[in-house]
Amino acid sequence: MPLTPTTDGTEHESGVRSYSRSWPVVFDRAVGSTLYAEDGTEYLDFFAGAGTLNYGHNNPTLKKALLEYLSGDHIVHSLDMLTTARREFLRTFAEQILEPRGLDHKVMFPGPGGANAVEAALKLARKVTGREAVVSFTNAFHGMTLGALSVTGNSMKRGGAGIPLVHATPMPYDDYFDGDIPDFVYFERMLEDAGSGLNEPAAVIVETLQGEGGMNTARIEWLRGLAELCKRHDILLVVDDIQMGCGRTGGFFSFEEAGIVPDIITLSKSISGYGLPLALTLVRPELDVFEPGEHNGTFRGFAPAFVTATEAIRTYWSDDALQRSTTEKGALVEGALNALVAKHPDAGLVAKGRGLARGLQFENAEQAGQVCREAFRRGLIMETSGPLDEVAKFLPPLTITEDELKRGLTLFGEAVDTVLS
Repeated sequence: MPLTPTTDGTEHESGVRSYSRSWPVVFDRAVGSTLYAEDGTEYLDFFAGAGTLNYGHNNPTLKKALLEYLSGDHIVHSLDMLTTARREFLRTFAEQILEPRGLDHKVMFPGPGGANAVEAALKLARKVTGREAVVSFTNAFHGMTLGALSVTGNSMKRGGAGIPLVHATPMPYDDYFDGDIPDFVYFERMLEDAGSGLNEPAAVIVETLQGEGGMNTARIEWLRGLAELCKRHDILLVVDDIQMGCGRTGGFFSFEEAGIVPDIITLSKSISGYGLPLALTLVRPELDVFEPGEHNGTFRGFAPAFVTATEAIRTYWSDDALQRSTTEKGALVEGALNALVAKHPDAGLVAKGRGLARGLQFENAEQAGQVCREAFRRGLIMETSGPLDEVAKFLPPLTITEDELKRGLTLFGEAVDTVLS
């Protein structure tokens, strides 16, 4: 049968699409923290490409570097051949990000997306240790490919795999039992008990703040305890910083405040700075044991993304101005969310998050979605997260102005008041 034409072109697209269902308008342009529909309607963006646009849409400094690179007929696609763009990124990343933080990790380009970075991390951990099992955490999200799904908690997403997801064991994330059980008592008992049935893990993979899982924030002492447990039991520690890295929680890496040094780190989303596909798997030098070509991919290092990534680091990470700004704006959001909690004492609201990764959890999960829809009607883009979509989630660009942030918080507050009234 012939397709019925629509105004948005969705008659040609698979039903798997999701975000376009939440925001049913056709977007045309975007600048900074604002999206523009094709009819000119403005929307303030508290989504930022699910954390991919930490420096805003079409950041002018990054755009200038990108256009100059493209206009000079420089290399765009090169697999992992040596290029000037690649060299400049590696040098800049090492000198301005890794070395000041005392990290000597090697940089691996696994493929264009975050799931690629996770897959590389899991494969490498198994190769290094000779073990198969990986420990993940309740409500974790690490990607949609089979290996990444095996360490992801969401049952709906796992159900799409179509086959058993094996060689991974979930453990309770920080405060999963509301403080009733001491940290790691279950995990460590399983490790030490010969009758527990837990295979000796190659690695533990963790998010310091679970964005998709419901804005669950691990305490510093919990992260330190996890790092110490891994060290005692000779387990590699993998920190997935794909959504919470690149300054989202304050420091460039979300684990900096805890003072831990992961064995493997995954980055993607905002590492290119401009929304271009790029992913990194960072590995301690002694773990860099893949043979040449043992893990590769057609788009393992996209040159235009190197250019914008390099410019983003030079522009925003040569000092601590962005980090301080993110911390201050995060405190502003926290205050606004706490005010809503106090204003609606019977609604079971909980303010969550760190830096500019924030959320408001609703006791009635349906209300979170209602609030986000109400916010959209007022010109504010945001999504839900959590196993029941019970959290209204804030991921604005880090470069959002204070006035824009306050305006968005006002719109959100109005949406909450409308739904809860």
